[in-house]
Amino acid sequence: MKDAIDQAIEKLSLVHEQHMKDYDLNQGEDNKHRLTGIHETAHYSQFSFGVANRMASIRIPRQCALNGKGYLEDRRPASNCDPYLVTGAIVNTTVLN
Repeated sequence: MKDAIDQAIEKLSLVHEQHMKDYDLNQGEDNKHRLTGIHETAHYSQFSFGVANRMASIRIPRQCALNGKGYLEDRRPASNCDPYLVTGAIVNTTVLN
């Protein structure tokens, strides 16, 4: 499973700019104000990942890393996102692509 998470992160990193536009209803403009790189957020323009890192774009929970299986958490979608568009973007990128 760890390989699957690593592969998903690699795929997500390649489409970071497009996903940032998909992740809020204003084509990414709201996320530019929210994702400043402070207050436990990654910076809008930089893709990052890490284990138990709340400052990362993609966070892997510590227990998942220890178990070598589990899930990842994409911390970039805004609260005003369309959950169907966000889910579609993630699935298309990580599973279907």
